Amino acid sequence: MLNALKKNFGLKVLSLALACAAWAYFSLAAAPGTTARFAQSLSVPIVVSGLAPGFQARFSEKTATVVFQVPRTGTGVRTDQVQAVLDVTALTETGYHNVPVKIVGPDVPIESLSPASVTVLLDRIDQRAVPVSLDYTGDRRGIVVDSYAVMPAATTIRGVASDLAGVAAVRVEVPIPTRPQRFDAMIRPVAIDAHGAEMSAVQISPNLVRVRVSFVAASGQQK
Repeated sequence: MLNALKKNFGLKVLSLALACAAWAYFSLAAAPGTTARFAQSLSVPIVVSGLAPGFQARFSEKTATVVFQVPRTGTGVRTDQVQAVLDVTALTETGYHNVPVKIVGPDVPIESLSPASVTVLLDRIDQRAVPVSLDYTGDRRGIVVDSYAVMPAATTIRGVASDLAGVAAVRVEVPIPTRPQRFDAMIRPVAIDAHGAEMSAVQISPNLVRVRVSFVAASGQQK
């Protein structure tokens, strides 16, 4: 009897362990009020809600990772069913704010969420008029400007207040020709900072201005 028990003892122990595990799983899954679940991870875009007119919200994190505990007997959660929302309705002051991420979606338990909150920079949208300046590029030797005109003479720049504060000028680049001539073209104006770098976040209206320049020979140069 003892020898029979010892025969294939390891296999018998393994079979018993598997049987116990199977019994525990199905007993748990079938128990009233208990549901077997699996973890489902989704990456969803982060959006802003409740933003007041005249304000802009900026933040670096663009997506949130959500892990749901989905019932094994049910269907998984689709990405288009979930939103990661930053509710800024209560924010009225400009500056940095730590805003919790709220998940809007199906009634499924959430195991984890990352990030749980996001730093948001709240700023006002503003605008102001800025005259257009000309920046001549190329070899100036032998050629000078006799007259010029810009239409319109000023543009309207629009953006968040912190960006507009850094605008030093709005300029257009005009190439200097190699001989006297009249220049007439539509050119895109560019907002620049104090170091001459373009500020692409600033909107300019109109986006094209007409520039007319009369180039003539410098004094002492043959025309």
